[in-house]
Amino acid sequence: MSLLAQLMHSFQILPGVGPKSAQRICFNLLQKNKDEAIKLAEILKQACEKIGECQRCRTLTEHKLCRICLSDKRNAEQLCIVETPADLMQIEQSTDFSGTYFVLHGNLSPLDGLGPSELGFPKMIDIFSNEPIKEVIIATNSTLEGQTTAQYIAQLCSKVDIKATTLARGVPLGGELEYVDAGTIAHAFGSREEIQ
Repeated sequence: MSLLAQLMHSFQILPGVGPKSAQRICFNLLQKNKDEAIKLAEILKQACEKIGECQRCRTLTEHKLCRICLSDKRNAEQLCIVETPADLMQIEQSTDFSGTYFVLHGNLSPLDGLGPSELGFPKMIDIFSNEPIKEVIIATNSTLEGQTTAQYIAQLCSKVDIKATTLARGVPLGGELEYVDAGTIAHAFGSREEIQ
């Protein structure tokens, strides 16, 4: 396989990038933006080497703890549980939520080998036990897997007498937070309700 073919194939690992998009990206970088392409490659290499998970909330960061977990201005009584770092970023940009977060990096899916341990549940339970959490806002996606995960977390919360709420109207059933507009997320976040 030629170097150009390998490059085009490599771009196809990105979501939404098929063969034609990969070809356009490659030709643009190689014909018009070689300096920017080299800069992109260097930044991508550094990011892969230096970015890891926050030791508390599991979001992506260059440090042991992310800026949110380090902040003393966050409300330590509220914990928002999301599926991905992209969901966390969307909530930060769309709402005035001032609590802390926990990132699952997926949903419960035994067929895919994703159980409680893979989603960081032991660390999450440790947070429930050792931090002054009064409300857990479960902001998983409105998919079957997301709802199953939310119910499981709500059961864990009830065992330690923590109020569990979920996002309310506005987020479409089957939708993913990363792709929902900011106004809809802000409304859903403000209208959250307790899981029964």
